Amino acid sequence: MDLFKTYLLNFIFDFIEIVNEMSPYLMLGFFFAGLLHVFFPKQKINKLMGGNNTKAAINASLLGIPLPLCSCGVIPTGISFYKHGASKGSAISFMTSTPQTGIDSILVTYSLLGLPFALIRPVVALFTGIFSGIFTNFINRGKIIDTKQVIEPDKKKKTKLPEKIKEMFSYAFGEFLQDISNWLILGLILAAIISVFVPDDFFSSYYGNDFLGKIIILIAAVPLYVCATASVPIAAVLLLKGLSPGAALVFLMAGPATNAATITLIAKTLGKRSLLAYLLTIIGGALLFGTIIDLFLPAAWFSLPVEQNAAIHQHEMLPQWLKLCSTFSLGGLILLGYWKKFFKSGKNTEQKNIPGAGTKWNIIVEGMTCNHCKENVENAILSVKGVENVQVDLASGEVNIAGNSIDQKKVKNEVESVGYNILKEFHLP
Repeated sequence: MDLFKTYLLNFIFDFIEIVNEMSPYLMLGFFFAGLLHVFFPKQKINKLMGGNNTKAAINASLLGIPLPLCSCGVIPTGISFYKHGASKGSAISFMTSTPQTGIDSILVTYSLLGLPFALIRPVVALFTGIFSGIFTNFINRGKIIDTKQVIEPDKKKKTKLPEKIKEMFSYAFGEFLQDISNWLILGLILAAIISVFVPDDFFSSYYGNDFLGKIIILIAAVPLYVCATASVPIAAVLLLKGLSPGAALVFLMAGPATNAATITLIAKTLGKRSLLAYLLTIIGGALLFGTIIDLFLPAAWFSLPVEQNAAIHQHEMLPQWLKLCSTFSLGGLILLGYWKKFFKSGKNTEQKNIPGAGTKWNIIVEGMTCNHCKENVENAILSVKGVENVQVDLASGEVNIAGNSIDQKKVKNEVESVGYNILKEFHLP
């Protein structure tokens, strides 16, 4: 019993310590995420991702690096770009670079892993994104690229600056935070568990070969579902347990960029050739850049800031009061998000009399896990002729559709084409 209490106290202490280190940078990252969402909307990205050429791949990769899309939202968003005119190569570039980074993830990487890692991650994401797009275009050469030149429904009216600021904070500390909160909490819990239960010399003792360590991490990371931000505390703790910096980079790349659902969806919508280019780029890029870090870059660059402070008793980069305030604010916002999702959202499911003449149709969509998923489903349905209004309840998966002469088969095809399944359908009075 005493041993259990010791482990539990150590777990709680390590969990709080990791959250305190991350929270100020997370809050700042969420703020920048809101700025990007309001002042650089998705419609502008579509215009830069057309064409089966290197320029389109570079544009897509550059655009994807700062965007704070969670893992579950990246693939449907990339497919949506493809359906609205982007080439397969640029769509794959976007889906390769985006999940590896994000403004919030870069700031958290700086807080826990230091400046070198924070600089290396976006550089690696850029190069792998560009190469994956070029490779995709190469292996799909000669094939007819059937992209639908559909105009993205412009649901947003021109708004004044105060309204934009309100929308920015609503997205940053509401929608986006809700999207990643589950995976963020899971990543923090896993990091604390590893910190408590895995011996400090585990990797150096059992896996002296750094390349073998990379392979083991790669095998574990490819099917794993973790967002770029949540992967950082796990990588930090693994480094403390003796994992090489190169193997940590492998986890930071492959964990967020790949998972079983991603692999299935890319094969279904973009084809097996595009999936091959995607996987080979992620796996090959992770091993290549991980090896470069271990063999050619100074090991001192990758000493963890926390480890350095403990050794030489430096003052912390940020004051403790700021960390604590950020932690309490972050915790409060996460709890508020859960309350809205599970208690308040139930009221919205009763709103079946949505605006729109003629047909009233209700479907239950499986697979929506975040607000980006919700937006993709809405846009897919709104692209069908005759649809006037769509309301999506994320918690229940319920979608209410109104319009005239709606082609229901086309609606089903559009929903399935962006990676979701319709479980149930029925007409409303």
